[in-house]
Amino acid sequence: MASPDVSGPKHIAIIMDGNGRWAKQRGLPRQLGHERGVEALRRTVESCRNLDLEHLTVFSFSSENWKRPAEEVSSLFALLRLYVSQDLNKLAKDGVRVRVLGSRKGLPDDILSLIEMAEAKTNHNTRFQLNIAFNYGSRDEIVEAAKALASDVEAGRMNAEEIDSNVFASRLWFAGIPDPDLLIRTSGEFRLSNFLLWQIAYSEMMFLDCLWPDFSDTELINSINAYKSRERRFGGLTVDGLQSE
Repeated sequence: MASPDVSGPKHIAIIMDGNGRWAKQRGLPRQLGHERGVEALRRTVESCRNLDLEHLTVFSFSSENWKRPAEEVSSLFALLRLYVSQDLNKLAKDGVRVRVLGSRKGLPDDILSLIEMAEAKTNHNTRFQLNIAFNYGSRDEIVEAAKALASDVEAGRMNAEEIDSNVFASRLWFAGIPDPDLLIRTSGEFRLSNFLLWQIAYSEMMFLDCLWPDFSDTELINSINAYKSRERRFGGLTVDGLQSE
């Protein structure tokens, strides 16, 4: 029988939503909303590191974002350039390991070089890990894993009977990273938007009304406290012995 999890989360994932609406509400360009979103990310990374979390995963650029106007796609790439150029040295110094996960297909050469540099420069760090889902879509991740396993079976490197959930997970882009304990989405939307569909099978979820540029320590701490009040059962039994879920 499982007991309530009163400890804090070790891995938080965030869908950073609402930059555009934040700017629109203030009559400002969308680009400025994205820039304020980078500031919110900077604050959140610092807070999570100080709270002794082990992982923070953020949804930075979706594979579906390619459908947006070319000008906005370019501005989103520019934000990654800005964040890495301004923050990488501090992240490295503070013991933060940076990993960028998603498809590398279609990305500009300078973005690929930037990703490789960020990962190489921080690869030795162990205090805290920042996972940036960039050009990421969960369905694509699952399909690519299935293709890799099918190729191995076809080539005789493994039998289909050997494939279980652990083997499948080992072929995902997020392989080796523990599943999120807590998923937070800002902006009042109640959907997952093709984010970590495999990994959040038993994650606790929080949907917040605040727009991402306004996300602060208050929202973070409140979400963590709400998480602590919940009983995580992973399909097991409740405290009173009744079958959950």
